[in-house]
Amino acid sequence: MLRTSVNKLFKTGIIQLSRRQYAAAAAIPDPITKPDIQCDKIFINNEFVDAKSGKRFPTLNPATEEVICEIAEADKADVDIAVEAANEAFRLGSPWRTMDASERGRLLNRLADLMERDRTLLASLETLDNGKPYNIAYAVDVPFSIKTLRYFAGWTDKIQGKTIPIDGDFFCYTRHEPVGVCGQIIPWNFPLLMQAWKLGPSLAAGNCVVMKLAEQTPLSGLHIASLIKEAGFPPGVVNILSGYGPTAGAAIAEHPDVDKVAFTGSTEVGKLIQQAAGRTNLKNVTLELGGKSPHIILSDVDIEEAVETSHFALFFNMGQCCTAGSRTFVEESIYDKFVEAATERAKKRTVGNPFDPKIEQGPQVDKDQFTKILGMIESGRQEGAKMNCGGGKAHDRGYFIQPTVFSDVQDNMRLAREEIFGPVQQILKFKGLDEAIERGNNSIYGLAAGVMTKDLDKAMYLSQGLRAGTVWVNTYDVFPQQSAFGGFKQSGIGRENGEYAFNSYIEPKTVIIKVPQKNS
Repeated sequence: MLRTSVNKLFKTGIIQLSRRQYAAAAAIPDPITKPDIQCDKIFINNEFVDAKSGKRFPTLNPATEEVICEIAEADKADVDIAVEAANEAFRLGSPWRTMDASERGRLLNRLADLMERDRTLLASLETLDNGKPYNIAYAVDVPFSIKTLRYFAGWTDKIQGKTIPIDGDFFCYTRHEPVGVCGQIIPWNFPLLMQAWKLGPSLAAGNCVVMKLAEQTPLSGLHIASLIKEAGFPPGVVNILSGYGPTAGAAIAEHPDVDKVAFTGSTEVGKLIQQAAGRTNLKNVTLELGGKSPHIILSDVDIEEAVETSHFALFFNMGQCCTAGSRTFVEESIYDKFVEAATERAKKRTVGNPFDPKIEQGPQVDKDQFTKILGMIESGRQEGAKMNCGGGKAHDRGYFIQPTVFSDVQDNMRLAREEIFGPVQQILKFKGLDEAIERGNNSIYGLAAGVMTKDLDKAMYLSQGLRAGTVWVNTYDVFPQQSAFGGFKQSGIGRENGEYAFNSYIEPKTVIIKVPQKNS
């Protein structure tokens, strides 16, 4: 029988899986609560090695606040070695550069096969290190990561240039060549999936990678490193480091021999990375940053469905989603009824041990996030928003926060302006479509938005008016590998997934050849 929390997501139609995947998810095996993995070394040139400094740092189980293991702490010296290895792997004539494109696809598919084999371990590591419910890690994060790699594996021999009919006696064509060495810095909220989003297009295009894992959640990424070697990738093609942003992350952003940086995280850090690129070698930069997404609910909706979808849009992954529908705009004629129902739904949300199959919500990722979220809740109280439920710790131990709902939220409140990244829903009232668009766009962010209505004309009007990289209509958080994802304004630069992902991982090269003319 499909476990409770996953079943709710399937019923709302939010998670899109094939019949085969649905059947596989229905038989979720027991987790591995004490995994035996490599965690005290970093991965360079297809070998696990000690950090040059010998330093280590603890990674914690956020549900218990206990140390899981000690992690190797990479810094600039290790980044230098990894970048050198990646550049050597990228040199002309190397096994990676001379490899057939279809063989790159085979390696990516082989990596996906190994992830399928180790699916239980990978899901267990996500839950242990990140705190997300094991059911979700197993049925969503791991299979979506595998699908991402398989999707990009299919692209390897289809990254094609063009022949262009230019004026004159010339033959003109373009080649789509890899950028080179790509520094990739991934976040802690979806460690496996963000790793796949970065590795998939970069490797499919023929680049080499130096990746820094989030210091809060390095375990699953380090296991993927072992699978990369097992899959048969040549040495130096993928190098994976654990370390801190101000040291290892900054060293990647500033390195003169890194050709591109891809970062997912906060807007504040994204700005620092772009500045570092400008100070050094003007490296290509893509940024997937913060959000404060409006979710607009019109009065013609089915209230129960709208409440469940908006609840998912905010509370999924403990609210730790850059796309979270954190500003729930509800049309005034149904506002009171919606607030009441949304509050009751939040009160029923189960919070606790993420390995428990009955649990919907685990802990926040660490103490810093826990403290920040509680501070934002307190700001809502002080600024006059009405707290309908929640507002405090959920358990004595671990970084658990009660599902919290605020109503009577105003646009100028911190709750409505700043990214909370936690289980705190803010419900705002609006009257007309133009007002909803204007207020929805009144943010420095533009990552995503949602619309719920039975009126297609209104859905189209709102979708075209909202300044966001993705707009979901009558659903939320659908992330197909085939379509582009990224933000407007300070939510980022560039796109991930789909064909658009290659725009920042290839360099179009134009070749123009003089065509000899027949002698007269």
